[in-house]
Amino acid sequence: MADPGQKDDFPDLSSFDDDVSVISTRGVEAFGRKVTSTASHLIGTIADPTSHPHYTRAMTEVSRQLTKPSLQRTMFSMARTTPTDLVRSRLSTTEIHSRALAYVPDELLKNIPEDENSYSLFQGFKASFPEFAEDSKGKKHRRRVSRGRRLLEERPTTPDGSPESVHKIKKEKSTMMHQLEMLSIRKNMASAEIKEIDAKLENLVGMRKIILERLAALEKDEALLEHDIVEVETRLEEAQEMAVEAASIAQHTPARSEDEQNEDENAPGFMSQSIYEKLPSVSSGSGPVKRKPRSIRRKSAPILHEHFEPGSMIRSMRAHQDSITTLDFDAPFGLMVSAAMDDSVRVWDLNAGRCIGLLDGHTASVRALQVEDNFLATGSMDATIRLWDLSKAHYDPQGSSFGKEEDDDEDALAFENPSDLPVDPPANSMADCPLFTLQAHLDEITALHFRGNVLVSGSADKTLRQWDLEKGRCVQTLDVMWAAAQATALSHDSDTWRQTNKAPDTSADFVGALQVFESALACGTADGMVRLWDLRSGQVHRSLVGHTGPVTCLQFDDVHLVTGSLDRSIRIWDLRTGSIYDAYAYDNPITSMMFDQRRIVAAAGEDVVKVYDKVEGRHWDCGAGITEADEAKSPAIVEQVRIRDGYMVEGRRDGIVGVWTC
Repeated sequence: MADPGQKDDFPDLSSFDDDVSVISTRGVEAFGRKVTSTASHLIGTIADPTSHPHYTRAMTEVSRQLTKPSLQRTMFSMARTTPTDLVRSRLSTTEIHSRALAYVPDELLKNIPEDENSYSLFQGFKASFPEFAEDSKGKKHRRRVSRGRRLLEERPTTPDGSPESVHKIKKEKSTMMHQLEMLSIRKNMASAEIKEIDAKLENLVGMRKIILERLAALEKDEALLEHDIVEVETRLEEAQEMAVEAASIAQHTPARSEDEQNEDENAPGFMSQSIYEKLPSVSSGSGPVKRKPRSIRRKSAPILHEHFEPGSMIRSMRAHQDSITTLDFDAPFGLMVSAAMDDSVRVWDLNAGRCIGLLDGHTASVRALQVEDNFLATGSMDATIRLWDLSKAHYDPQGSSFGKEEDDDEDALAFENPSDLPVDPPANSMADCPLFTLQAHLDEITALHFRGNVLVSGSADKTLRQWDLEKGRCVQTLDVMWAAAQATALSHDSDTWRQTNKAPDTSADFVGALQVFESALACGTADGMVRLWDLRSGQVHRSLVGHTGPVTCLQFDDVHLVTGSLDRSIRIWDLRTGSIYDAYAYDNPITSMMFDQRRIVAAAGEDVVKVYDKVEGRHWDCGAGITEADEAKSPAIVEQVRIRDGYMVEGRRDGIVGVWTC
């Protein structure tokens, strides 16, 4: 290497003429020598090359040569490519693809989830890729191709035992082992996906439970708000009535002079004659009230029960100490009224699951009742019918002491109503609920039904009575025995009147069930007959013959009439033709039945409720007899059942009331 101190060892770059063509071989060789000399000079031991004058001059000359456009065009034309291709030519295609796929941004590297899978993502993709390729061709095509290859391979091309055949078998084994490994990977991937789905389902179940609890809390708040709205409406109605009454009194009171007013102030008096005339007369309670009972409709419909599985128990309450004779409720999570052989009638808040009051007035057990829009009618064995306005109950849904002092601990504790024992609420909670009493029957009331201002009752005195609730009096009496006698007399002349030869069951109620709709009345009696009455004429319009035992329950809509009997059957009648549409037999007598838009529920002498789904056409059981079977318990027999919108309430012989989704 030349000494850096010798200046003559470096050829003078300025000695070359700029006109000399670089394209020539001579020019290229001269440029190469310059670069080589410069490199050898730079490699030499120099303390600070940048400060050396030779280094500076050499780099200046090189930069000057490189910036010439002619030189750049020459170099690129010799390479016959672009600068990008020059870079790519240094790397192979496989390496470029590998670097492109292996590059992961720092943002993604920070959020790599932890995975316990023993296989990598590349292995999973490699194992799944053949499946994509095969699916694109189709199964039939794949089978044909493999069969053709197999036939070609079966042709003896090489003798057995030759090195070629051994190599071929080894290759086939290697291929199969690879396929087995791929199948194992795909199997583990499927198992991992199943575990992931199970985890998601578990999370969804937890989220559903949380939302159900939120929905339950919302419906409780909704019930409280509705109760407050009812109280405000009651106060508003009372204020309006007082204002109208005050205006009427002021209008009918004659003006008097100041002297007369001074004399009246000094004279003793009880009340003015006009006010005295407006007082209700003292009676035994059999007369109607002056004001029509107010009916309050619910402003919202609870939907919590719709999100439970069918057959789920919502609540179980110890309602009575004896067998439940009848019960009814107005709406899901609304008000329920139950009666039992212990001669008590209780009103319940199904949303809170607590008793809000007892209805006192009947002197014997209540056998029939109906709740509709906070309006209640009860029929008792004392041959009377009483009507109640449940909206006047002094009821605090939060469980306080009904407007008493907060230090009254006895009533507050009694109102909590533990589930094990029936605790009576405060005695004055239902003091303002009685409206009036209907008295005309001579024997116990066994069935009743009202719609609007019309109420029809059936009694053991073998009569049906129609009542006008506005006037509070009986407007029509229908004698069932007279109708049966007329049917017997006319049975030879007309096929419209039909009778059954079976004698009535004396142990069953003579009038087992009835339902009224405007002028139409359906009634089931102990002789197994179902009679359809026209209240306008007081005559039987049609008789349905089919049951061989007393009819205990019935219900109809615009097309069908469903009846239940002690003959262990439920029959569905077509009201348009009067013929049997369908029938179902059970193991025990039917004591209670009701249907909604989808289901028919029946109490058939078992510890479960018999349910028939009209949409799916299937029978199934619902009740404590199923849920408590695993606990080796034997619930009591179900006597009464009611259902509305999939919300079912059943009463048993031991006094327990169960609430279920159906």
